[in-house]
Parts: sequence; structure tokens; C-alpha cells
Amino acid sequence: MNFALYIAKRYLRSKSSNNAINFITIIAALGVVLGAASLFIVLAGFAGLKDFTLQFSNIVDPDLKAEAAVGKSFLLDDETIEKLNALETVTFYSKVIEERVFITSDNKSTLAVLKGVDSQFKKVNDMDPVIVQGSWFDQETNQTVIGWGISRNLSYGVLDYSRTADIYVPKPGTGQITSPNDAFNSIKTVNVGVFNINETLDDTYIYASIDLARHLLSYNPNQVSSIEFKLKEGADEATAKNTIQTLLGDDVVVKNRIQLNDKLYKMLNTENLAVYLIFTLVLIIALFNVIGSIIMMILDKKKTLNTLFNIGATIKDIRKIFFLQGAIMSVVGGLVGIFIGTLFVWNQLHGPEFLKIYITPSLPYPVTLHAENFFIVFVTISILGIIASKIATVRINKNLVEDY
Repeated sequence: MNFALYIAKRYLRSKSSNNAINFITIIAALGVVLGAASLFIVLAGFAGLKDFTLQFSNIVDPDLKAEAAVGKSFLLDDETIEKLNALETVTFYSKVIEERVFITSDNKSTLAVLKGVDSQFKKVNDMDPVIVQGSWFDQETNQTVIGWGISRNLSYGVLDYSRTADIYVPKPGTGQITSPNDAFNSIKTVNVGVFNINETLDDTYIYASIDLARHLLSYNPNQVSSIEFKLKEGADEATAKNTIQTLLGDDVVVKNRIQLNDKLYKMLNTENLAVYLIFTLVLIIALFNVIGSIIMMILDKKKTLNTLFNIGATIKDIRKIFFLQGAIMSVVGGLVGIFIGTLFVWNQLHGPEFLKIYITPSLPYPVTLHAENFFIVFVTISILGIIASKIATVRINKNLVEDY
């Protein structure tokens, strides 16, 4: 066995005659364990929070979406539609017309985004699980499905035929407006469903048939705001995206789910990085205890070090003993901390209800176990532990071991 490693392990297992040094060593080891466990739990918590947040956007965001590169709409000719129908990587696609509107019911009003969709939309985005009242609308009708927030703001329920909602949009054109009736297109609608996804979407969207939206906005039959695609299982996203982009041309921009939510992804990734750096700083502070523990151990073992030096051990060997001692303490403490963190996360995922931490009375705080988090925590604690051990052993010199 390596001489320095053997001595380092002996020093870790043996107790010092000085109880203060034993206490400092225990505190240092606990600091490493708790620091690693905390970092692992926080990373798992933010990973769970990220997945929990994105699951709402994934409900309404398709695998790929083609939008106008300039303006609000683009034209589809029959030849392009035939090519879209022949795409091997696409299972379904849906034409969409989308525009901001003004909606009123009785004496209440609000701004919203009207999303006119065709009959294929529900095959691209499954809306049934998020409809909490009523049902999806029928095509070729004036029926709508509105968000829970809009329903609340307008005090507008489901299938209330005694009350209709008027949807207004400005008329296209130029010139002076002489009458309010000339300024807006409007249509009366009946609500048949309410969806509940998240606060932002619930306060924003109204779904209706694409024909209703086309009539309201005075669009041409082949004019759309976007096309949403559902890819076949196992299809390569990058290949499908490039194929659709080539097919539709430069007037259209094809985006994947991440690009559709780039601000949200950037925000979540930035928060994750910030939390990692903050808890890494906490680990660095905890590892000062490791430095202090090693220095105290060096001073406590001066007599033994003098003996080792006299029997042939070099200063490099003695430094290596305490370097390995600190490295082992950090690595083993990190592994124990990761194990404790894993138990905590597993309990949050699969443990008894009374042991979980809840955001609301019915919603446990979301966590996710990612393999990269094991690697990140282990590498972080190992590197910081090695640096701390190196710093602590620098003061060992020939005068120290001889001066006894």
C-alpha cells in the first residue's frame, strides 16, 4: 500500500489526544456532508421546478412551429400543402390564425389573444386534460373555449346561451375613422369550455375555430398566422425542422419548443446557475473547516512527523499524507452527502405523504433526479476539497518537522 495513503487513513481513523482537534475534525466532516447534501437537494429541487414549469408550456406548445418571419401571417399554396402532407417526419400539423382581440360580455371586458385552430389541432396538442368545465368547441360554429382567468374576469361561464361574448378586432385599412362601427370587426360567440393551465395562459387565450378567426380578421382562405407540427415518435427534430424550413422558404421561421420559450428557458437556466454558485460558495466556506482541521492535525502530529522525517520520509511525502487526508475527507464526505441528498429526494418523490414538503396542501414540492447532478456535486466537492487540502499542506516545511 502507498505509504502516504496508509498514514493518511490511519490519521483519519485515529483520535487525537486533544479533544478540541477531534471536535474540529468532526465539524469539518459534517460541514462537507451537509454542504454536499444541500447542493444536491437544491439542484434536484430546481430541476423539478424547471420540469414542473415547462410541463404547462408543453401542453400548448407543439414540437415545431412555423411562424411568419415578417408580419403576422403568410400564405400557403396548394403545392406547399401537398408537400406538408407528404412529410415522413410529421404525424399531424394544424393551421392556426392568432391575433389580439377585445372581448366583452355584459358590462365587463378584457383583452385576450384569439387562437383560431382547425380540426387537427387537438391531435397536435391534447387539450382534453386541461379543460376543467364543458368541452372542446365544434368546427364551423361560433363556439369558444376560454381560459379560467378570462372566465373569472368576465364572470362568463359555460353554455350560458342567455349571455354571449362579443369579440372585436380593428378593421384593416387606412384613412380616417368616422364611426366606431367602421373601426372594428366583431362577432358574437358562445362559450362551451374553460381550460386551466397556468395563470398567464388562463388570462390570455381564447380558442375558436379557424373559420371564425379568418372571418373576423378578413383573412384569405390560404392565409395563416402559423402552422404547428407534431413529429412522429423517434423522428429527428433537427432534420424535421430543416426539412420544413426548406419547404416553407425564407418567409417563414421554424422554431422548436425551446426556441418558442427561449426567455423562460434562459430565466430558469440562469436561476439554476445562480443557485449553484451560491451553494458552491457555501461549500467553500465549509471547506475552510477542512483547512483548519488539517492545520490543527499537522500541529498535533509534529512529534510523529519528526519521527517520519528522521526515518527517511521526505517533506513531499509528509505533505502528501495530509493532502490525502483532506482529499479523502472531502470525497467521502461528498459521497455521504450525495447519498443523504438522494434519500431526501427519493422521499419527496416516492415517500409517505406526511414526510414530504408541500407547496400547497395537495402539491408536493417538485424534485427531479438527474444523473448529471450526481456528477456535478461530486466533481465540485472533490475539486474544492483538493484545493483546500493543497492550501493546508503548503505550510509544511523542513523547519516545521525538525523543530521539535
